[in-house]
Order: sequence, then C-alpha cells, then structure tokens
Amino acid sequence: MDGVIILNKGDGLTSQAAVNRVKRLLGVQKAGHTGTLDPMATGVLPILIGRGVKASEFMLTADKHYAATLRLGITTDTEDTSGITLTESNDIPDEEAVLRAIRSFVGEYMQTPPMYSALKIGGKKLCDLAREGVTVEREARRVEIFDIEAKRLSDREYSMNVHCSKGTYIRTLCADIGAVLGCGGAMSSLQRTTASGFTLADSHTIEELEEMTPEERAEAVFPIEHIFRSERAVKLGGFFARLAHSGLEIYLKKIGETAECGELIRLHDELGFFALGEVREYENGLAIKPIRQFELR
Repeated sequence: MDGVIILNKGDGLTSQAAVNRVKRLLGVQKAGHTGTLDPMATGVLPILIGRGVKASEFMLTADKHYAATLRLGITTDTEDTSGITLTESNDIPDEEAVLRAIRSFVGEYMQTPPMYSALKIGGKKLCDLAREGVTVEREARRVEIFDIEAKRLSDREYSMNVHCSKGTYIRTLCADIGAVLGCGGAMSSLQRTTASGFTLADSHTIEELEEMTPEERAEAVFPIEHIFRSERAVKLGGFFARLAHSGLEIYLKKIGETAECGELIRLHDELGFFALGEVREYENGLAIKPIRQFELR
C-alpha cells in the first residue's frame, strides 16, 4: 500500500500519535505526516504511506489554508489559550483598528518561531526545551501571508481565514497581531482546511477510518501520482523508459517534447506512473532528469 491518506485530525491528538493510529489501521510499517499540527489544532493532515514517504519534500513546501480564532487581551507562554497566561488587558481596540491590524500582515514578514514548536536547535525540539523551562534565541524567518479574511465574533474574538506559506505559525501570527494592537493576543482555535492541495473534503477522521472495512480503508489512500496531479505527464517508450528507470536524463528533443527549465514532470511507461522528473539544462539541451523513483520495475 503506497500513497497518501488525508486525515481530519481531531483535537487533543499529536500528529505523531495520529500517524501511529493510521499505521495500525492500515497495517503498514512505513508512514509519516507532512507538517505538524499542534494537539489543539484540527483538520487536514496528509499522511504518506509506504513508498509515498519519498514525496514528503515536495508536500512540505506547499502553502496552506487555516481557519483560526484570535482572542485579544491575553498573552500566554504557548501563544495559544492552552498555555499559561502571562498578561491580560481590558483595553481592546475597536473593530476597525483590529481589522486594519490583521490586514497589515498580508505580505511577507519576519516571524520568530515560538518556543513551543517542533523545530530543533542543537538536535533538541524547542517544545522539549520549553517544558524544561529553557528559552533559547530563535532566528526570525521570512514567511508570507497571501491573504487573511477576518470577521468580528465579539469584542475580544475574531475569526480569521488565513492563506499562508510553509513554515508560518498561526499562533505566532495571533500573538504578533496582539502585539501590534498593544493589548496582546493568542490563538484560541485552529483548523487546517487545505494542505498540499488536499482539503477537508478529501479527509477522514480516525473514527471514520475505524468504522471502515480494510478494503474501504485501502480505497481511501490516494495513489502517489495524485500528489503530483497538477504536473504534466509524459509517457516514455521502451528505450527512453529504460534510461529513466536507470536515473538517466531524457533529452526533450529526442522525445519530441517541450518544457521550461525547472518544470516538474510525471513520468509514465507502459505500466503507468513510475517517477517524478525535473527539466534541467544540459550541455546538449534541455532534458528531463528523474529525481524521485516511486516504482522499481
């Protein structure tokens, strides 16, 4: 069983615990998720199965969509409402000022990762250091907020639909908005609605998977090729397919194809999809170089 299954992760479950439960339900030895969701966060968690784990680097770079709730007038050590309260304020700005502050984050900005995160420094996760009472310097990273739609729920709470780049911490975004407003802010809920092109409509909860038959669970696994469905497919004949299976470049002029340098290509032979290729410039022209083999035959 190879591919990706989309889990709608529930509240209170760590991402790794979710992977372990899916492995048991599917009866597979190898699986891994593509981007941690905090225990309090819910929503889309792609879990790669079998040879599908070889696609992880291509899924980790994709942008994401989140539905979050911002609570104003509070700061916490975790930057969400599950943590210890550090400060409280009743001086909450009006709706116009809050919405203006939220919209000001659209675009690129330098974001400092939170201590309570899975990032590693010196081989140790920041969250483990934080639980030991240790705080270390973290280098700010450039992230991009492509869009935010915000709506007032109450004087202190606002819903936000956020479209952002990889590596963006919505908890930190909430804290940063609160800091700009001067009253503090923390995230009170989070749901990932889209990741790597997969949505909640593609997902299943753990409970739904448990109720399925083994055959139904197997059908819920998308094939590896589906991960690269937005890329163009090129079918190779016998000789050129053998070259590609050996990891050798295939010159576009030899197979009558045109493509842009850097373009990703789904490679097919007579049996179907077998590898992901990238168009690269060589001395004799543009060629497709197989960069990840998924089917060995």
